[in-house]
Amino acid sequence: MKALVYTGKESLSYQDALKPEPGPGELLIRVESVGICGSDMHAYLGHDERRPAPLILGHEAAGTIVGGPRDGQRVTVNPLVTCGICPACRGGRDNLCPERQIISMPPRDGAFAQWLTMPEGNLVVVPDGVSFDQAALAEPIACGWHAVRLGRQALGAGVVDGSRALVLGGGAIGLGAALSCQAQGIQDVTIVEPNDLRRSYLQQACGQKALTPDALDPAASFDLVVDGVGYAATRAQASALVRPGGVIMHIGLGSAEGGLNIRRLTLQEISFIGTYTYTADDFRQTAAAIFEGHLGALDWVEARDLTEGAQAFADIRAGQVASPKIILRPWG
Repeated sequence: MKALVYTGKESLSYQDALKPEPGPGELLIRVESVGICGSDMHAYLGHDERRPAPLILGHEAAGTIVGGPRDGQRVTVNPLVTCGICPACRGGRDNLCPERQIISMPPRDGAFAQWLTMPEGNLVVVPDGVSFDQAALAEPIACGWHAVRLGRQALGAGVVDGSRALVLGGGAIGLGAALSCQAQGIQDVTIVEPNDLRRSYLQQACGQKALTPDALDPAASFDLVVDGVGYAATRAQASALVRPGGVIMHIGLGSAEGGLNIRRLTLQEISFIGTYTYTADDFRQTAAAIFEGHLGALDWVEARDLTEGAQAFADIRAGQVASPKIILRPWG
């Protein structure tokens, strides 16, 4: 098969690779659409020791089952493979499974390839009226869906009509969090996005209220703040703009240190919650919200051929991509 292989820092090669063979309980999937994630970019830049070269990256996939009784079914892929029997899995927090694996990280190759194998339980059937590009967005949006669900749970009775949310970062994770807020009952959402091209796209093509970091009123106050970036500057902004008793949900993995105003968080009883991926139930809920139209048209992707994957990464690196998500298509 053909695959886009990460071969070293800022280096990707479109080349031949071994076609995977399904193991026990697994199915073979012809990959039709696969998104470029921020974690793929971290690996590409040499910032993720968990993803050593050479490796096939990509974990935001949708495609078609080939072979067996489910041959021809269109599916979207939950890339988190968990044990199913540990206390976390049995308690519905399978994203915290100590044995968890994710495709695009050893020992599992990713989906920047023509073929992929996955456990049958990780596949969600996609209705005919939903495109593969839309279905591939289930994974990145599920990260925001999970964060918003946990944030609303932490706010408890503090979630009322008129609640306000702030989302830091206007990529697919941030936009997915904004759409998840609106789908889960928080309608007043502001996105902060410093890139002019991306911010304009969010405003004009996605109908979102998007501002520069400097345009926010420093006296503003938000019930829920979602940091989809994860740098010291965004954590500092989240610390300053969350209301007393409010909640900060931290998704971004940009950098590990700095930014939090621990004194303010303590004195104002502000909750800071780290959030990693999503549960299997969150993934299914997100997929259902996509299928039922609760997250909008989801037409904010740019599709390119997998052969153009290396250039897509370079364009994202240079800040030259307006849309929040580039989708790669392995079959043209």
